[in-house]
Amino acid sequence: MNHEKLETAVYTLLQAIGEDPERPGLRRTPARVADMFGEILDGYRINPAEFIAEAVSELVYDEMIVVKDIEFFSMCEHHLLPFFGRAHVAYVPKEKIVGLSKIPRMVDIFAHRLQVQERMTQQIADTLVEVLAPQGVGVIVEGTHLCATMRGVKKQRARLVTSAMAGSFKTRPATRQEFLALLNSGAAGA
Repeated sequence: MNHEKLETAVYTLLQAIGEDPERPGLRRTPARVADMFGEILDGYRINPAEFIAEAVSELVYDEMIVVKDIEFFSMCEHHLLPFFGRAHVAYVPKEKIVGLSKIPRMVDIFAHRLQVQERMTQQIADTLVEVLAPQGVGVIVEGTHLCATMRGVKKQRARLVTSAMAGSFKTRPATRQEFLALLNSGAAGA
């Protein structure tokens, strides 16, 4: 990320909306906003497949593994406004599992990019399929988008729910149903 260009762009934006970027309350705003973008968009610097591959173990286990209620924050690529929510990720391994902490971190890697929720959901599923070659993967993401709550339609309670299913989650209704049942119960954690 080019910090200097970001600062210049924010300075120009402040002028364009009729503000004085040199007034005391705004003098450091271009630098602060540039720092903020560096932090919340750091997902471009990490390859999620390589990150996950570092924590893969071989293990014969053929039951569903679910990590639910993974909180995330992202930025909508259409309006540069935040969206946030929870991701629920499940897979049925064949011969490989991944360390528990890697799945929430992978969600963050994709969330820390300019995104649309639909793409992010699919990227999470595709990465697990690529790295683990499991029997199946299921991902459900629930998000609240400020572009729909503070502008546009202005619907405060509207949430977008997206899913991506692969392998047995797509072809076996019982696997998909087990995933949904675990999300609606306390069995996969609280």
